Amino acid sequence: MPRQPVYEQVINDVISSIQSGTLQPGDKLPSIAELCEQYRASATPIRLALRILDERGWIEVHQGRGSFVAPSQPA
Repeated sequence: MPRQPVYEQVINDVISSIQSGTLQPGDKLPSIAELCEQYRASATPIRLALRILDERGWIEVHQGRGSFVAPSQPA
């Protein structure tokens, strides 16, 4: 089975954490640096994952403040 790209792992993990209630609306996600360390990856796939999650409505990215779980989740 081919290995899943890092950005997809991050997306799936964040969505799973939100759906399971581990992450609640308004919770701050780890920084890009922390996620890089956690996934042993460069910043590029982490930024891509956060951008996709933002575009899909799972999180909100605030420049200079960080990424937060969106108040309401996509259907």
